[in-house]
Amino acid sequence: MYVILAIIVVIALYVVFIYNGLVRSRQMAEEAWSGIDVQLKRRADLIPNLIETVKGYAAHEKSTLEEVVALRNKAQAVPAGDVAGRAQAEGLLGQALGRVIALAEAY
Repeated sequence: MYVILAIIVVIALYVVFIYNGLVRSRQMAEEAWSGIDVQLKRRADLIPNLIETVKGYAAHEKSTLEEVVALRNKAQAVPAGDVAGRAQAEGLLGQALGRVIALAEAY
């Protein structure tokens, strides 16, 4: 009789331990998914900031490239006999090209 009662108690304890392990595993899985959701929401919240930053750099780069094109056209438009004007235009073009090279190195 005591043997049967002992077997029933052991089986009951085994069932309780298994149940607690399953509950613990479920809670850990829910916590893990919650962490993933938080990180995904955080990433989604940061995207507008990233887009604004890229827009700012794109505007800066666009203006730099437009400046280089304008200075190149100005340097080519200087008459061949105007050495001082040509030197000044080439100097400005060289400075603008330096900024383009700095942008390229940044990438």
